[in-house]
Amino acid sequence: MAGQKMLKFVNVERDMPEKRAPNLRTEDFGEIYAEFAAEKAAEQASRCSQCGVPYCQSHCPLHNNIPDWLRLTAEGRLQEAYEVSQATNTFPEICGRICPQDRLCEGNCVIEQSGHGTVTIGSVEKYITDTAFEQGWVKPIKPHTERPESVGIIGAGPGGLAAADVLRRQGVQVTVYDRYDRGGGLLTYGIPGFKLEKDVVMKRMQQLEDGGVEFVLNCNVGEDLSFDAIRGKHEAVLIATGVYKTRALEAPGVGADGIVRAIDYLTASNRKSFGDDVEEFDSGELNAEGKRVVVIGGGDTAMDCVRTAIRQGAKSVKCLYRRDKANMPGSQREVQNAEEEGVEFVWLSAPKGFTGGEQVEGVMVQKMRLGAPDATGRQMPELIEGSDYVEDADLVVQALGFEPEDLPKLWGVDGLEVTRWGTVKAEFNTGKTSLDGVFAAGDIVRGASLVVWAIKDGREAADAILDYLSAGASVAAE
Repeated sequence: MAGQKMLKFVNVERDMPEKRAPNLRTEDFGEIYAEFAAEKAAEQASRCSQCGVPYCQSHCPLHNNIPDWLRLTAEGRLQEAYEVSQATNTFPEICGRICPQDRLCEGNCVIEQSGHGTVTIGSVEKYITDTAFEQGWVKPIKPHTERPESVGIIGAGPGGLAAADVLRRQGVQVTVYDRYDRGGGLLTYGIPGFKLEKDVVMKRMQQLEDGGVEFVLNCNVGEDLSFDAIRGKHEAVLIATGVYKTRALEAPGVGADGIVRAIDYLTASNRKSFGDDVEEFDSGELNAEGKRVVVIGGGDTAMDCVRTAIRQGAKSVKCLYRRDKANMPGSQREVQNAEEEGVEFVWLSAPKGFTGGEQVEGVMVQKMRLGAPDATGRQMPELIEGSDYVEDADLVVQALGFEPEDLPKLWGVDGLEVTRWGTVKAEFNTGKTSLDGVFAAGDIVRGASLVVWAIKDGREAADAILDYLSAGASVAAE
């Protein structure tokens, strides 16, 4: 039966959900892709070749059982498909929207290698879980047995929330501490609504809260509450703060008004989408309306910034990147979306400084060429002498990546070992740190990375914490 439903990639072409026209989607912050209809989701899922060795699964950080839930979708067994998807992924509705599938599962699809176009894995994944929410299949967590141990999680981003989900399902008492007034971390305040509408994140937050996860928000560890206090309250602690310190340029004029950090710019925009009062936005400081905007950087955060500026009504939006299009770190799909929406990319360009006095008026740009490869194999940018020029700008957004904050200093913690990059030193696969009963997961361990890796790390750390708690219970019983 299953065989008849599947392997249709030869006579059924790859088809993505319809994308809204650029002139319509730039008018709001709604997601740009429509939802699959049931028939279309089943049809696209049926293109899967059900490989004996599924490369899509092996190249997914979570090793999701992709062929299984594609088959179940093709057979119309959507509730089972959701259960299989949810078994390995805490947030399939989020990964289906924001994972770079072109670099992970879809990029390694076998039928893509044979010239038939990859299965639209991400869109089907999103469809399955959106349907599960609509049908009421997503239930609050109800542990079989409650356990007396409690775990404190610092950071309500994807890593911390994934760990909270796993621990709570095993009956552990979980408290999540976060500096923001809403949970979700960068899912809530860093990623724009056109990629991830905020009600999607809030629904999952509500599910965790209804399942007994306690949230302590507006809580700056080291200021409002000490790390030692959290440690004293719980049997184990998970550090899942992410990395929020912005890599900043060091160049003449960098302190001028109008030169802002990507995280501040995106957070202000996302707060407005919630209806919050945002003084920096209303004053124009973090609002691109009517301005000539230059975004510096070539990663996914830079793409979020340029596409946000377009939607805010910028006069013009340019993205400066020191390498060419083929060598940029961001998703090619996001670059295409940005180009469709009117963003101009200025490749092989690097900032040298900024013109203007108190208020920025332009970016001094140096033209580059690609030279010999570096240790990673990417060609290194080299300056082209005498090619400097000025790019006019009223708002400059620095999107050069993120670095870890100095947690031992920030929190006044002795004995928490960090690497030379400032990330927390933690054991591979378990997240154990140098402090007993303290674990770490996500970007604060691996550096700025993908949401799906944070989910994986959070789930693995939760398993290690369960082992730690069980070992402690065994010792106490002896």
